[in-house]
Amino acid sequence: MPKVAIYNVSGEQVNEIELNDNIFGVEVSEHAMYEVVKNQLANKRQGTQSAKTRSEVRGGGRKPWRQKGTGRARAGSIRSPLWVGGGTVFAPKPRDYSYTIPKKVRRLALKSALTSKVNNNELVVLDELNLDAPKTKEMVNILKNLNVDKKALIVMGEKSDAVIRSARNISGVQTALVNTINVYDILNHDKFIITKDAVQKVEEVYA
Repeated sequence: MPKVAIYNVSGEQVNEIELNDNIFGVEVSEHAMYEVVKNQLANKRQGTQSAKTRSEVRGGGRKPWRQKGTGRARAGSIRSPLWVGGGTVFAPKPRDYSYTIPKKVRRLALKSALTSKVNNNELVVLDELNLDAPKTKEMVNILKNLNVDKKALIVMGEKSDAVIRSARNISGVQTALVNTINVYDILNHDKFIITKDAVQKVEEVYA
């Protein structure tokens, strides 16, 4: 089982924790992570892109000039895709980009993402994270104590409005609960900060 240090909000090591091999020590599957991230991004797409085909563009009902004898190329409509102001060939239309992938692949991808954070020393375990009131400055100091100077994902065991509101104005910092973490957010942040009680909940849910 991989062992990692437990820190307090001052950045001091206070203990160690053994992580579950079935979650934090699996064989990393890059392909599974790729498939899940691609799926998440596809499901986020609004699919509202739209353009008009030649049949939908206003005008163009009259033949612009006679077929023969003018010396010009044949033309049947001023709304041909070849003309300025004409319709679009194979115009994009509103569509649903979402699709589903197997549950086993999603679970493997999540475990692979968590394992990769451990392997790359990007996982930081906190003994607790409690703030009396929303203070952005206090959260900045905590991150500074933990040597976090890049994008960070903070995962809590219980919802804390004070923590959420303290972190939301910090660029690159995002908060999440155990039941809302996903592969894209884990991989998109350089540091994965998680409280000790959240680690236990992750192991209960995903082991």
